[in-house]
Parts: sequence; C-alpha cells; structure tokens
Amino acid sequence: MIAFNKRTSTMDCRVRDFSSTGARVDLTNAAVIPDRFDLTIAQKDRSFRARMVWRRVYEAGVAFLGEYNDEMPVPLTWQSACERAKLRKPLCESALHS
Repeated sequence: MIAFNKRTSTMDCRVRDFSSTGARVDLTNAAVIPDRFDLTIAQKDRSFRARMVWRRVYEAGVAFLGEYNDEMPVPLTWQSACERAKLRKPLCESALHS
C-alpha cells in the first residue's frame, strides 16, 4: 500500500523487483502519487519512506529512504551499516535516536 498526504490518502499496489534499496511497483495511476510517500509491504511486514525515481502510467520505480521501525523512520544508511557490520547494539540504537 502507498500512503501520502499524512497517510490520509492510500493506494493499493503490487511490489515487484524488491531489493534492499528500492522496488518496482504496479499500480492503477502513478501520476497521482507524490514524489515522496510511505510504502507498506504487508506480506513482508515492512514499511518504508520512499521517493519516486521514475513513473509510467501503471508502474513506478521507487527508492527507499528509510525503513520504519516501531513507527519511527530509520535512515537506510544507518540500518544497513548496523546490519552489514553487525555493530554492537548501543551504537545502532544511538544512531536511531539522533
């Protein structure tokens, strides 16, 4: 699901070509989606802050700006660094709260 306008507007979509940095989504009208929005993938139980990279009438390419963790957006650079380097928990937590 795509959400925008402070989550008051939503649109169902189908996520394709999912990666750690973005995805391609199929939807009914890409023209009405703003450049930045929230993307929730219910089947993966994950939500992202996203930006539009490209759009066509019925599909769009999006880049993830951060993943929501307990309703708080986490920039991907911090999250990825924590996951890749397996940094100690206090360092990751301090990055999440700064």
